[in-house]
Amino acid sequence: MANMLIPVEERSLTPDQVAALDRRRRRGHAFLVMGFQTLIVATIVTTWAGQDATYSPGWAHPMLYWDILLFGTSLFCFAAGVRLKRGSNEFFSY
Repeated sequence: MANMLIPVEERSLTPDQVAALDRRRRRGHAFLVMGFQTLIVATIVTTWAGQDATYSPGWAHPMLYWDILLFGTSLFCFAAGVRLKRGSNEFFSY
């Protein structure tokens, strides 16, 4: 009997295709981990970014720009991770 937890399109893959699928899903999991890490750092940096936006003169807001970059990187990593890890129904432990 076929494993019903595996999607239909993945039930007849060759070993090389399974290895490529596993690599893609592991890369997706790594992107999700990086997304969470950058989200944590961006959340902490928000404290200094708020002070920088309030007290720095003119357009000189390096911490604000750094914080925007961190949140953007986090969003990119989450999107890439979800896209690459799609179809996975298990947790990878390295």
